[in-house]
Amino acid sequence: MPAKPSVRPPARSTRPAIVAVARRRALHGWAYAAPTAVLVVGLFLLPVLLVGQMSLSDWPLLSGNQGINAPQNYLDALGHRYFWDSVVFTVKYTVIATVLLIGLGLGLALLVQESSRWSAVLRTSILVPSALGLASASLLFYALYSPQVGPLSPLLQRLGLADGPVTFLGTPDSALWSTVFLVVWRFAGFYMLLLMVGLQGIPHEVIEAARMDGANRWQTFVSVTLPLLRPSLALCTVLCVTGSLLAFDQFYILTKGGPDNSTLTVVQLVYNVAFQGQNDLGVAAALSIVVLVVLVVVNVAQMRAMRTSQED
Repeated sequence: MPAKPSVRPPARSTRPAIVAVARRRALHGWAYAAPTAVLVVGLFLLPVLLVGQMSLSDWPLLSGNQGINAPQNYLDALGHRYFWDSVVFTVKYTVIATVLLIGLGLGLALLVQESSRWSAVLRTSILVPSALGLASASLLFYALYSPQVGPLSPLLQRLGLADGPVTFLGTPDSALWSTVFLVVWRFAGFYMLLLMVGLQGIPHEVIEAARMDGANRWQTFVSVTLPLLRPSLALCTVLCVTGSLLAFDQFYILTKGGPDNSTLTVVQLVYNVAFQGQNDLGVAAALSIVVLVVLVVVNVAQMRAMRTSQED
């Protein structure tokens, strides 16, 4: 049998050149990653460390750091008279907003995914609100909901649906659902777009195979479309839950936490403790750390649950 040709190792003289090339490539990689690393450290890591220091210190708004007082800030934060009420309301709002946004986004994605004469018009009209900032949209709806200058209250009176001026933000339930309507109007197109991309990534051959096996539209949707759409649904759920738990702009502009602090979210409570009334950055920082820990736990739990369901 002919002998196998032996593979010679690179000559000693070429090894320094190879090492130099590898080091140069590593330096290029670090150079590309450096701007992102600087932004992460400067805009996330350092602020988190500062907030952590505040949460362990007596830190009034106007007096600065007065020294360590741990764990008093956390005890004051958890014992705040509005803390648990704000937690319950934030969770309630998160559940309602997540169910409505993902359900409506999926329905709209199914509606406009097929190419037709009106699909482009529908997609554009649904996506237009997503181009508006949340603060701007909140100001717009604040004017629409106003019983003095808004058009909705007089319209309902002319139609005979109301006997007098309608206060959309005057009761806890109406304030909640009026804000939910704003959020759904603003973000439904965004989630429709994410889910439409997921739907278009499903191979058409799989759908056709299910229909050839005798499955109707509902059976195909439940048994084929939804399982293949899980990654997109997971992304939408994480984004929606995180955004809802951090809700601030819409409630601050529309309700200011009212009426009678019934729509006070946790992030609003952080703002109020820090800059209104109490002016205590230490307690506000402790609340922020609690919110951060809860967000991390919730997101990790969601990702694990989605990963487990995909493996099953």
